[in-house]
Amino acid sequence: MLYAILCYANEETVFSWTKEEEEAVMAKLYAVQAPLAERGKLGPVGRLMPTTAATTVRKGKEEPLVLDGPFAETKEALLGFYVVDFDTLEEAVAFSKELSAVNPGSTSYEIRPFYVFRPGASST
Repeated sequence: MLYAILCYANEETVFSWTKEEEEAVMAKLYAVQAPLAERGKLGPVGRLMPTTAATTVRKGKEEPLVLDGPFAETKEALLGFYVVDFDTLEEAVAFSKELSAVNPGSTSYEIRPFYVFRPGASST
């Protein structure tokens, strides 16, 4: 089953890192990801830019509203995601624990079953 693992972090912490600090954290994250990538179990991984770069389209009474920034103000924000193929939720939890151990900017990892929708194809 595919799982989406959503990485929440404190933006002030993550986006204040020096280039060297950023490279050190990313090297540790790549090391955790490598075994899954080698087995073909790691799907897309993405890092989102800060919420200050976000645009939100919110349902309005007559037509959608386009707003600058995120939907809600919060100290932690969704800053990235992984799509991984695991047989069990326990494997997804273990991977998330590994990520958490090497990522000093993360505050939590949310795990959700993930379905891919393609018109005319089955979802897996």
